[in-house]
Amino acid sequence: MPSGNPDFKPVLAALSALGHEGRLSIIRLLARHAPAGLNAGDIGERLGIRANTLSTNLTVLTNAGLISGERAGRHIRYRVEAPLLRQVAVSLMKDCCSAAPELRCPVFEETANRNPAGRQTVS
Repeated sequence: MPSGNPDFKPVLAALSALGHEGRLSIIRLLARHAPAGLNAGDIGERLGIRANTLSTNLTVLTNAGLISGERAGRHIRYRVEAPLLRQVAVSLMKDCCSAAPELRCPVFEETANRNPAGRQTVS
């Protein structure tokens, strides 16, 4: 995977952000609450993360494009950005699945055939 390829920049940023236990926990929690998402305070409470640490992790995930936040009064509701997560998974599995038939996974093959909005593409 050439680092100079602009198609890989979002994936590289996402993988970098996900390389932290707390941030990965946040993504997993938000994925379970998609598409509604959760308020920042609820995320911190459910995961036992202090406010300042949570704020830093949410900023990193937002900057990587993995989550988005929407202000509602005094609260910010965060949601996972599924298209980028899908792109990360597909980019990790694409080459190995095409080279090694025993590693093929129907979920990844189906996901690879979806457009960024998550709809099946027509072949």
